[in-house]
Amino acid sequence: MARRIQRNARTVVFTNGVFDLLHPGHVRYLSDARALGDTLIVGVNSDRSVRSNKGPGRPINPEAERAEVIAALSCVDAVTIFDEDTPRDIIDAIQPDVLVKGADWGPDDIVGRDIVQARGGRVVRVELVKGFSSSGLIEKVKRS
Repeated sequence: MARRIQRNARTVVFTNGVFDLLHPGHVRYLSDARALGDTLIVGVNSDRSVRSNKGPGRPINPEAERAEVIAALSCVDAVTIFDEDTPRDIIDAIQPDVLVKGADWGPDDIVGRDIVQARGGRVVRVELVKGFSSSGLIEKVKRS
């Protein structure tokens, strides 16, 4: 899919995340990412990958449900689930023109940056909306 889009001189944008409990911060982030190109592909961490990165209590929602919700957003063109701890392999396979991560990631900490920049692509750090996080929502529910 990505190659076909790129052959037509269109820009492929890629981002990834857990997207466990979808909230306005996620929606705004994905909309901002989509605005950077013609097609937005989102990598969703598998359940195993989430547990490895965030601990045994996560994810709250299974990978297929998280991917389904993300795919339903009008700003998202395609979703893929990846099982590795990082999205490096999927970024290498897709070869996006633009790689997007939240500004909470340091420029040198963005996995796949080297892959994208090696082919002339760019890496964009998007400001996150303050006050929204899945971890924060989970803690709020636990307290109530």
